[in-house]
Amino acid sequence: MGYPSKVQLIKRKESKQWYVNFPAAIAQAMDFKRGETVEWIIEDKGSLVLRRRQVPPSAMKRKRK
Repeated sequence: MGYPSKVQLIKRKESKQWYVNFPAAIAQAMDFKRGETVEWIIEDKGSLVLRRRQVPPSAMKRKRK
């Protein structure tokens, strides 16, 4: 199942900024933290990949110990 999102453009006097928001359900499932640094990778014209620089430990591995 996908989550449709809109691309927003904020125009200022001397610059433009593009925003893509994703739903809270995705952020929670991925266990994102406020201020976390991620990077965007362009796979091709149809795929934009969001990659974490530091991946937190798996919840499944924490439960096994």
